[in-house]
Amino acid sequence: MTITITTAPCCWGVDDVKNPNLPAWERVFDEAAAAGYGGLELGPYGYVPLESERVVRALDERKLFIVAGTIFDDLVAPENQANLLRQTEEICAVIAQLPQPEQVSGQRFRTPYLTVMDWGHDERDYAAGHCERAPRLANEAWVDMVANIRAIAALARDKYGVRAVIHPHAGGYIEFGDEIERIAKDVPAELAGFCIDTGHTYYAGMDPTETLKTYADRLDYVHFKDIDEKVFRRVLGEKIRFFEACAQGVMCPIGRGVIDYPAIKRTLEEIGYHGFITVEQERDPLSVSGSLADVKESRDYLRSVGF
Repeated sequence: MTITITTAPCCWGVDDVKNPNLPAWERVFDEAAAAGYGGLELGPYGYVPLESERVVRALDERKLFIVAGTIFDDLVAPENQANLLRQTEEICAVIAQLPQPEQVSGQRFRTPYLTVMDWGHDERDYAAGHCERAPRLANEAWVDMVANIRAIAALARDKYGVRAVIHPHAGGYIEFGDEIERIAKDVPAELAGFCIDTGHTYYAGMDPTETLKTYADRLDYVHFKDIDEKVFRRVLGEKIRFFEACAQGVMCPIGRGVIDYPAIKRTLEEIGYHGFITVEQERDPLSVSGSLADVKESRDYLRSVGF
């Protein structure tokens, strides 16, 4: 198993680019390097400038690379497709020019990737983690979402050579086991792979190790995070948005939480995963003073168990 560990701006509270409290992107780059990571994700659209020369200089100065860009938006509404494709164009045009890591033997698709996540629906945000009560999309709306994902993936692949990976995400319309199974059937492997996230999988009531095994043949990229079980059980009993739960500390440094990472390692070895794993820990940007220590703790813990 050949693995490269990276990180992402969400560890610094960067999820909503409209949040006035976000740290400067240069700080995220500085602290990712200081914590011992060789690379990171670009973060949500609009956070890091879409100016390739400027970002290349910043990465080179810190000896970093970019592993992926992100579409984090409403994938359901057909009227949003033009916006989604504009984001795809702009993100892929930049990430395709940024420093890349050494590609490893056995890796299915070369970096950079485009993680594709559905977001922006109150009815699902408040139902994050609640499989039984979360409303499912009507068939017509599901078809619209599939069409949007297919369009994003085709544009990224055909124009920029970027592999799109579908990321099931708490609080979106691709979260639970039935939805992941359905999207796997409706978006073919030649068009898009999966980015399975251990934390979002656990949040949705699934076993991360079993989910990794189930989708081993679609697994192009992986996200690692950990969950504070005590906080998790409390927030599940409240009417709360997903990122409000994150602000309350439901995500914690890897190794402190409930997810069994030695078992995850054994699973990845069994399925023969080679490539990139990104450490994440969603949080409130007002707590950014703890980000450097937390991402370093996560990296050090993963190293201690063989990653």
